[in-house]
Amino acid sequence: MKLSKCLKHALNMMLHSKLRSWLTIIGIVIGVSSVIAIVSIGEGMEQSLNAQISELGGDILTITPGFSRSGDQHFRYSPTSSSQATEEETVLDRSDVQVLKGIPDIDLIDTQIRGNVDVSYRDKSGSVSLTGVDQRVWSKITTNEIRDGRMLDSADQNVIVIGASLADNYFDQPLGINKVINIEGSSFRIVGILDDQSTTIIMPIQMAYQVMDNKEKDIYDSIIVKIRDEENLDAVVEKIEYKLMITRHVTEIDRDFTVTSNVQIMEMRSEMMGSVSLFLTAIAAVSLLVGVVGITNTMFTSVLEKTKEIGIMKAIGARNRDILAIFLFNAGLIGLVGGIIGVVLGILLSGALPYLLGDMTIVRGGTIVSLNVIIFALSISVLVGMVAGAIPAYQGSKLKPVDALRYE
Repeated sequence: MKLSKCLKHALNMMLHSKLRSWLTIIGIVIGVSSVIAIVSIGEGMEQSLNAQISELGGDILTITPGFSRSGDQHFRYSPTSSSQATEEETVLDRSDVQVLKGIPDIDLIDTQIRGNVDVSYRDKSGSVSLTGVDQRVWSKITTNEIRDGRMLDSADQNVIVIGASLADNYFDQPLGINKVINIEGSSFRIVGILDDQSTTIIMPIQMAYQVMDNKEKDIYDSIIVKIRDEENLDAVVEKIEYKLMITRHVTEIDRDFTVTSNVQIMEMRSEMMGSVSLFLTAIAAVSLLVGVVGITNTMFTSVLEKTKEIGIMKAIGARNRDILAIFLFNAGLIGLVGGIIGVVLGILLSGALPYLLGDMTIVRGGTIVSLNVIIFALSISVLVGMVAGAIPAYQGSKLKPVDALRYE
């Protein structure tokens, strides 16, 4: 029997068992659409993270007090707490900066302090985060971009740069360039607005010490350095760690500082997001298992219903492989139809997820449905259908003509 004729018989079987076939197809549709939607979220997150990594620059390192190894926290200092040095606290100070200045591989050094401050503009007030930076180098080392106005420069004192969300949405009226706001009782003029969605305030570090009275001068929450050659990142990190351990009189066991790069942070996030995406995909794949069970059940039922027809076909010359092909084609068609509908539904669901989930981090990068994912989903759905129908098809092909003709 020709394959085209086997395919025609398989199609007739599916069309004449509409209700049972469609109930089986629904299981495949749910599985395929779920997998496509979740994979599209994963690819969107990956693309977003890759874009962020490329923008961050691999030549920026951050040095913070406290040390963590393999996720185990050993911090003895919190940047959000008071910077008053005590015997229990670990801090970064001017001596650490002097050590870093002695490393020729380092191009720029920015010292920073952070904390929360009370701000007010006209009749509204609130609490926002503030970062004090070395205004002489901040504009050369930061990865932030300016939307309006300018960066801080070396001559600035009572001026600030603010996040776009603070400028546009925080107060009753939008803030613009040259507007004056009150921070902890002192007035500051806005000279720049960042191109981001933050409510942070950036100001010269000397002014930040005056605004945040819980900060001790020349004690820093972090030191940001820019190295001369990105290719030597690992070597420079090792050199920084070696130099600081000597001057701070610590070893690998009791080290009290951490050196991280922006790229390392984003790569860790990427790995974590990838694990989450893989876990969610595995959950969605369970739906495909439900579809496999449905197809297997449908095929067993079809073999029982078609027993007499199998006997007739064998009596007029049909071979075992012809019967096997008919039932395999039938199972494959069910998988293909379910796959096509599942792909369409998955694409629609992927497009709707960012609107349904709002500003959740998992969909912040958008969703991407690639051609490879579509081809993979269709291939899996057909393969799943044929594998699920293999045993019933084999049993049907092995029926003896006499026994099949006697079946009632």
